Amino acid sequence: MDVHVLRLGHRPSRDKRLSTHVVLAARAFGASGATYTGDRDPGLEESIGRVVSEWGGPFTFEFSERWRSVISGWRGRVVHLTMYGLPVQEVIPEIRGEGSDLLVVVGGAKVPGEIFGMVDWNVGVTSQPHSEVSALAVFLHELREGKEPGISFQGARKRVVPQARGKRVEAGV
Repeated sequence: MDVHVLRLGHRPSRDKRLSTHVVLAARAFGASGATYTGDRDPGLEESIGRVVSEWGGPFTFEFSERWRSVISGWRGRVVHLTMYGLPVQEVIPEIRGEGSDLLVVVGGAKVPGEIFGMVDWNVGVTSQPHSEVSALAVFLHELREGKEPGISFQGARKRVVPQARGKRVEAGV
């Protein structure tokens, strides 16, 4: 199952770190790529490109002017992460069981209401206010059944060596 993330409504002046963290979480938790909409941000694209270059891939990242065309052109099923959706614990077995590629939509400043009707599932990881980053991480963790630590990142030049204390990063792996 291929997973791709659509980040809605990026605003460089307000969302630079948040959008970066959405994309980093997508990559770390096993998505194969992400698309963002809103205002184009070459700095965001360069930052994600550097991460993929250093820490491996495959992972694609692109900008789209039209979120509707990303959703309507997707060949697979579409999940919208929202605090108003059905509890992730209830719908994740059905989503996993589909086996089709997934587009996971995460919001921005204001999610257009029509998205709720365009998707296959509106999913909530909690019914309380929270960030797109936390929703995406919890959803992908549940989708992968906690197996994301075993994901291999091809072409990585850096790798963290797990240890109880301190930090160790191997270069040139």
